[in-house]
Amino acid sequence: MPTTVPTMSQLSGLYLFTYNSLQALGWAVSLFSLLSNFLSTNSIHGAYESTGQLIWLLQICSFLEVIHGVVGIVPSGVLFPFMQWGGRTLFFLSIVRTIDEVQKLPSVFITFIAWSLSEVIRYPFYALNSIGTCPSWITYLRYTAFIVLYPIGLFPGEMWLMYEALPCIKKKNLFADFFGVLPFSYYNFLRVMLVCYPFLWLKLYLHLFKQRGSKLGKNHKKKH
Repeated sequence: MPTTVPTMSQLSGLYLFTYNSLQALGWAVSLFSLLSNFLSTNSIHGAYESTGQLIWLLQICSFLEVIHGVVGIVPSGVLFPFMQWGGRTLFFLSIVRTIDEVQKLPSVFITFIAWSLSEVIRYPFYALNSIGTCPSWITYLRYTAFIVLYPIGLFPGEMWLMYEALPCIKKKNLFADFFGVLPFSYYNFLRVMLVCYPFLWLKLYLHLFKQRGSKLGKNHKKKH
């Protein structure tokens, strides 16, 4: 019997299903670790210790999503995936991983919980869509849960942690070598970022609302 050679579309679908499934599994493990640590210690101060390295690995790997947009195997484009990846990576690398003093703060737990909950919804949605079998309730959850989870991750999470990190950054003069050639320090850069961050985030947030109207509107029309 002649063998059937998979098409590029089938291969890319299989790749996307595998990638998104692995990311979903990783974020589910992260969420489980966060909750297990909280229940066993009755404390939210061990979030980074319990799952920080795993989240950092998942975040590094998620740069592939920017590549997916570049090569065109997903319709998301490049700008918004890069904005999301770049914002998280800069925050994680320059604040959470670098400053030991902030790693036990409640805002780390809040950030990690919001990220993990968002991703255990987002990645299964992408995985199932890549093989054309996504249930409507997962689609609804994907385009609804962000309404609550994204602001939680930003305000009491990321932005509050950046604000709490400012005294340590100023005291240690962090990244002085890198910013030495610039007319401002990392401390001043982060203060400006705290002002700009909500506006950059709002652009992404409104984009998701636009996607929500488009995706859920299509599903509603299909049902009728």
